[in-house]
Amino acid sequence: MTRSIVFLSDFGYRNEWVGICHAVMNRIAPESPVVDLSHGVPPLDVRAGALLLADSLPYVRHDAVVLAVVDPSVGRERDIAVETGDGRLLVGPDNGLLAPAWRAAEGVARAVSITSSQVLLEPVSPSFHARDVFAPAAAHLAAGVSLEELGEPLAADALTDLRIPAPGVEHGKIECEVLDLNRFGNVQLNVRDSHLVAAGLDRLDRISVETLAGAAAARRVATYADLSADDWGLIVDPRGWLSLIRANPGNAAEGLGVSGGDLVWLTEVRG
Repeated sequence: MTRSIVFLSDFGYRNEWVGICHAVMNRIAPESPVVDLSHGVPPLDVRAGALLLADSLPYVRHDAVVLAVVDPSVGRERDIAVETGDGRLLVGPDNGLLAPAWRAAEGVARAVSITSSQVLLEPVSPSFHARDVFAPAAAHLAAGVSLEELGEPLAADALTDLRIPAPGVEHGKIECEVLDLNRFGNVQLNVRDSHLVAAGLDRLDRISVETLAGAAAARRVATYADLSADDWGLIVDPRGWLSLIRANPGNAAEGLGVSGGDLVWLTEVRG
């Protein structure tokens, strides 16, 4: 059975890396379409890539091979392929990048270290495992090669885990953090609707947003069009996270002086 391949990385498009990986996969599995999920993950940001992948998994074909490469220490971590409990196939570095995705897919059923000389493109470049290890492995899986043929088995509990931190929730207050910033300056927080309900903030029209660098009173809105000029807003984004936004052409991240990982406090607006 020929499978499609869904490809995620932090490579961008200013060099040949994405195209070269496509070319390698096309040589091995020419009938397998490659879907570029994103190559705009912030450089070397494993957590952002892991979160994007896990949030996108419900929209990815169940029989697709997922290839994810965000690898700050390329060549130092193990190169792995994983079959999840619900039968998905994931390929990438053993640095936590795949962990939220396999947890969302019923955990790890089987895993291997990608070491087979029948799979690797020799000689393997110490700085481009995406081309020489991950892309060939994903393509071979897409073409029907079994997981065991990629290399030696690994115990599930030996794999690197990564978890998205939960916000601190108490009545009337949420202490959270910035998960990601997009190109429009929207600030994605590690807050779900359920956290707002637990804190008793879900029915408020306006919520106070404080950071170490500033503060704003933000309106709960359903769409960007609900904001007037200079307004601040809080919206549940398409991935289900609460995001702080500004009316165009405002930039919420710049306005509050925040970057990834910064703390944010949500409370009821006073006065």
